[in-house]
Amino acid sequence: MTIGLTHFLVLSAAMFCMGVLCLLSRRNAIGLLMGVELIINAANINFVAFAHYFGNAIAGQMFALFGIVLAAVGVTVALAIVLA
Repeated sequence: MTIGLTHFLVLSAAMFCMGVLCLLSRRNAIGLLMGVELIINAANINFVAFAHYFGNAIAGQMFALFGIVLAAVGVTVALAIVLA
């Protein structure tokens, strides 16, 4: 059995649903940040999977890297606001 695009999309959809569930159920800032991280990671999986299966692997990796940097900056700012 080979792993195809569908497997990555199902994994990404599951991570996205867990992130949304985490956003809706948590009340503290750390829980909300964890939900946002799950959603961003689901989007990154989609970027890399689509880029790999449709021929432009470097573009998907660059978008994923940009998403990781954006998530790190968002968490840093949010934690600074919470701690201040």
